[in-house]
Amino acid sequence: MNRYPRDMIGHGATPPYANWPNKAKIAVQIVLNYEEGGENNILHGDQASEAFLSEITGASAWPGQRHWNMESLYEYGARAGFWRLHSILKDIPITVYGVATALARAPAQVAAMQSAGWEIASHGLKWIEHKDMSAEEERAQILDAIRLHAEVTGQPPRGWYTGRCSMNTVALVAEAADLDYISDSYADDLPYWVKIGDKDQLIVPYTMDCNDMRFAIQAGFTSGDQFESYLRDSFDMLYAEGCAGSPKMMSIGLHCRIMGRPGRAMALRRVLDHITQHEDVWFATRAQIAQHWASEHPPRRQSRPSQMDRESFIAAFGSVFEHSPWIAEGAYTLELGPTHDNVAGIHSALARVFRTASPEQRLGVLTAHPDLAGKLAAAGRLTQESAAEQAGAGLDMLTDDERAKFMELNKAYTEKFGFPFIIAVRDNTKATIMDAFQRRLDNTGDSEFAEACKQVERIAELRLQDKFDTWI
Repeated sequence: MNRYPRDMIGHGATPPYANWPNKAKIAVQIVLNYEEGGENNILHGDQASEAFLSEITGASAWPGQRHWNMESLYEYGARAGFWRLHSILKDIPITVYGVATALARAPAQVAAMQSAGWEIASHGLKWIEHKDMSAEEERAQILDAIRLHAEVTGQPPRGWYTGRCSMNTVALVAEAADLDYISDSYADDLPYWVKIGDKDQLIVPYTMDCNDMRFAIQAGFTSGDQFESYLRDSFDMLYAEGCAGSPKMMSIGLHCRIMGRPGRAMALRRVLDHITQHEDVWFATRAQIAQHWASEHPPRRQSRPSQMDRESFIAAFGSVFEHSPWIAEGAYTLELGPTHDNVAGIHSALARVFRTASPEQRLGVLTAHPDLAGKLAAAGRLTQESAAEQAGAGLDMLTDDERAKFMELNKAYTEKFGFPFIIAVRDNTKATIMDAFQRRLDNTGDSEFAEACKQVERIAELRLQDKFDTWI
């Protein structure tokens, strides 16, 4: 099968109603990344010094050497930045992404996190890149991180975020532990479920835009005012969406060595002042959000067309275009994926095959359609779909005069164009069908062929809607 694994549709245009506690308009989730002492360092058995997320612009790794400036910048996060942020956030439920080896080197900080009631999620074993690791090596590090996390904090993590992850990370983490959530995604403003093997795993997405890491990259923030302005705008937009009936989640990412600096910490205070001036705001840990979502929106098992075998796919969609299963056969060979597991997706795939078919093939689809209120209808020989559609518009209950008029129009139309009159009857009434019938008789051959093809695609869309409604 030619299948595309990425999900480019997600919750779509109408996301599920979050129903946050107390009807909150927004869930605000603050993450404090604790990485200091877990970064690349030859003292930690690594090959080189750290080069990521620091005040040093354009830093590079020093193979086989310690980097005094880099080390001291990270040490600031543990020695001063953490405590400044702790004093600001200690009364707010937040989540710590704790690198296991960093937590092991920070007993006082861990005690302060736990005293504040913060959730401590796992941030992996070490704050290093995983993209080039083998699956076996990364799996071993994940298991080591869970073991050390439980040793240091007293319990295994309920959530996970690697950050510098590989393409294997989410699957390996889901395999290794029964977690409330994984956050290695930036794909949405709401949690969502993914299928990993036989397991339904909840993803609680994280953020890189409302994140102080942007102080450490060239295209990022340079002053606290920029951070404050961006976060205020983000909050205001999401809060307005919540007030309009579509509550979302706002993630804010902080780092001890970055946001813990005085000039940035003051901007954080102003952001929190702005947020707390609003009513119906739910500050929560990621674990609380995950548990709420799992209760309100448990995973749903439903048919996934992109995962069907060929026979099942054709059986499901072969009749969508009247008596033309070859269209479903062609659609099955296209690059399908999660984005096609809905009405719009399957309709797009089927329509692509129909649109690129030869004129003779498309004419064959048109001629496969029955006359409206014609002889097949009178004899009860319509397909199930066509019979239901014509009945829905009252074409099965015509007066003698109406039936005679339809027969007359059918004959004139077919003689002129060479195919039966086709219209999406569910979009119409008996009267509007009759009007369209008479009006379209004046069309040229080419324009009416195009209109008939358009109507065939619309009929297919309506039939697909029925199928998906039944599956859901």
